[in-house]
Amino acid sequence: MLASPGARADRTVRDVESSDTTTWLDRQIAGLARARVLAGLSNWRHGRLTLTLPDGTTTVLGAPGAEPHASVWIARDRFFRRMLFHGDIGVGDAYIDGDWGTDDLALVVDLALRNQHEAPVDSVGTRLWNLADTWRHRRRKNTTSGSRRNIYAHYDLGNAFFSLFLDPTMAYSSGYFVAPGDSLDAAQLEKYRQWGERLQPGATDHVLEIGSGWGGLAMHLARTYRCRVTSITVSEEQRALASARVAAAGLSDRVTIELRDYRHIEGQYQRIVSVEMIEAVGQEFWPGFFRAIDRALAPGGRVGIQAITIPDGRFDQYVKHADWIQKHIFPGGLLPCLREVCAVTAAHTRLAVTQVEDRPLDYAATLAAWRRRFFERLDDVKQMGFDDRFVRTWEYYLASCEAAFRTRNLGLLHLTLSRVGEDLA
Repeated sequence: MLASPGARADRTVRDVESSDTTTWLDRQIAGLARARVLAGLSNWRHGRLTLTLPDGTTTVLGAPGAEPHASVWIARDRFFRRMLFHGDIGVGDAYIDGDWGTDDLALVVDLALRNQHEAPVDSVGTRLWNLADTWRHRRRKNTTSGSRRNIYAHYDLGNAFFSLFLDPTMAYSSGYFVAPGDSLDAAQLEKYRQWGERLQPGATDHVLEIGSGWGGLAMHLARTYRCRVTSITVSEEQRALASARVAAAGLSDRVTIELRDYRHIEGQYQRIVSVEMIEAVGQEFWPGFFRAIDRALAPGGRVGIQAITIPDGRFDQYVKHADWIQKHIFPGGLLPCLREVCAVTAAHTRLAVTQVEDRPLDYAATLAAWRRRFFERLDDVKQMGFDDRFVRTWEYYLASCEAAFRTRNLGLLHLTLSRVGEDLA
C-alpha cells in the first residue's frame, strides 16, 4: 500500500532523530541561518506553509487561511544552513538526508515555485557555494564515451526497477492525456498514436528512432503503419530488453534495435523521431545532433521531437549552473528551450520547426502516476536492495519535477520539423 504523505514525513523525522549527524558548524551558525532563511521566506504570497521547527515551535508562511496549504517538519537545524548556502540543491539534499519532511511534497515544491520571485531560494551566494556541483556537471560532457557513462549512471538501476512503476509498454517519457480521468496506460498509448498521426509513415517508409527506450514507440509504428523502424540507443540494458520485446511481439522483421550513437547514423530515412532524448545531448553537441538528423532525412521527410524544455526567458541563467536533477538524477543532462532549438537548426541545418505543441500538464500527471506506482511497489524496491535514502531521492525527483511542470517552470514540447524548400512526402 502507498503510505500516506503524512506517514512518510513522520517516518523521515523519526529516522533523523535516531541518526542525527549535526556538525559543529551547524550548531554554531544555526541561529543566524534560521533567522536569515525565515526572513527570506517572509514575503511568501501564494498559498500557505506551516513550518514546525526543530524545537517544536511553528511559524506560518503566507496569509492566514490562504489555500492551498501544506505542512513541513524541519527535523534539525542543518536544514537552514544547507538552504541558506546551497539554495535548491541544499533543499533537495536535505530531503534526501531526512532533514525535513512534509505531508505533501509535490505541493510544497509547487508553492515554493509559485513564490520564487517573492521568496527566492537561490541567489548569487548559493551559486558560488554550488560551484563544485557545477564544475562536476560540466565535466560530464556527452562525448561518445561520456554519453554512455551518463546514460549508464541512470539506467544501470536495471530494467526490473523501471518496470515496477512504468506502464506495460515501458514508456519512460510523458504520456498524452486527452481527458482528466485517463489512466497512465491509456495516456502512453495515446502518445504513440499522436506521433504516428504527426509523422504519417507509409508502408514503404524507413523510420529512424533516436533513443529507443524499451521499444514501445518503434513497435507501435511498425504494427500500425507496417513501416520499417531502426531504433538506436547507447544503453545496453535497454537494447537487450527492447530487442526481446520486439521478438516477443513478432516484429523482428520490421523493427531493429541497434546499439549506436546518433553521431554514427548511417543511411536515409523518410521519418525520424526522437522522444525525450535531446535532453541527454548537451548544448555544445546540439549542432552535431541536428546536422546528423538533417543528413539522415530523405527528401520530403518529417522529423518529430518530444522534448522537456526550459522557458526561453530562463535558459541563459539555467545553463550557467548545475541543479539538483543534474547532480543526482541525470548527469550530463541539459534541457533545451524552443529559442535555442530554432536558432541551432537555422544556423546549422536546412530544417525548420513547422509545428509546436506544449503540454506540461501531461508530464505533471505522468509523474504523479509514476510516484504513486513507485510507492505502491515500495516493498519490491527495497527487496532489490535500494535503501531509504534512495527512496527519498526518487520521491524528491518525481515530486519536484511534477511541481515544475504543473507550474510551467518546465515545458513539454512536441515539435515537428521538415526541410525548408521541399514538398512533404
